[in-house]
Amino acid sequence: MPFNPDRYKDMPYRRCGRSGLMLPPIALGLWHNFGGKADHDTCRAMLRTAFDLGVTHFDLANNYGPPPGAAEERFGRILQEDFSAHRDELIISTKAGYYMWPGPYGDWGSRKYLIASIDQSLKRMGLDYVDIFYSHRPDPNTPMEETLGALEQIVRQGKALYAGISSYNGAQYVKAAETVARHDWAPITIHQPVYNMLNRWVEHDLLDYTEAYGAGVAVFSPLAQGILTSKYLDPSRTVPEQSRAADPDSFLNADALTPELLDKVRRLAKIAERRGQTMAQMALSWVLRDPRVTTAIIGARTPAQIEDCVGCVKNVKFDGDELREIDEILAS
Repeated sequence: MPFNPDRYKDMPYRRCGRSGLMLPPIALGLWHNFGGKADHDTCRAMLRTAFDLGVTHFDLANNYGPPPGAAEERFGRILQEDFSAHRDELIISTKAGYYMWPGPYGDWGSRKYLIASIDQSLKRMGLDYVDIFYSHRPDPNTPMEETLGALEQIVRQGKALYAGISSYNGAQYVKAAETVARHDWAPITIHQPVYNMLNRWVEHDLLDYTEAYGAGVAVFSPLAQGILTSKYLDPSRTVPEQSRAADPDSFLNADALTPELLDKVRRLAKIAERRGQTMAQMALSWVLRDPRVTTAIIGARTPAQIEDCVGCVKNVKFDGDELREIDEILAS
């Protein structure tokens, strides 16, 4: 089945910092819904739907599953089935930094671990290179020069085109940016932090720095693992089936869905309705309102959820009254 020939027509791609890389404002993350128990046909349909809508960026990590590695294996299979003629139209990213195998070399940020991990990831996906390779988290016990030197080696060897880091705080990011500049290593082209209406730390501790050093920002969990959607708006059905809160493999605990939190989301949803958006669309538009944010990485269970999320790109602007009302709700 051919892809939509007009897939690039309505997607307003954004420049990633000061690099030449352009990314769609919505990217698809293959975290929990592409693992070993996922339905393969649904996974194929989600990737095809995303690409048909102009979503060219697919984000993975070595430990995505479950079990770890399963998402990369499934993605590699779908690449062969549907995307073999379109590799040069895709931005594929993966990461290493969390536990993958036993012993002292299967976790964190050593050169040994990162080099072994990229080789394993490429094998699982059947690729010669990825477009972006991330240090998934800072390692408190490994010198940053070693971690960043491994990224430099990976880029220099052609196993990745761009280097990135994820979940580094502002001071750690500045140290990383200055370290690679001092050594003339591959620059930190992109940073991947958590950012959403309920977790706004990047506004005071990261975005000024990424702008100053010229890095793009790909935010993960922009919907707060589905909290900032319509899933939990019905007071009579707090934890619906097929939601992350109902999934035993999810990191979202149903206990986190307090009455106070859900009341805020319901009040936010009324603003979304006035804007002609779903709650998910408004939450995505809100993180994308800042031009320093390059892309928001969504998770999805169905093609329809992807279609809904991509609809946010039609309106990512907010007037002052809307922003003040949102701030008041979040602060309440």
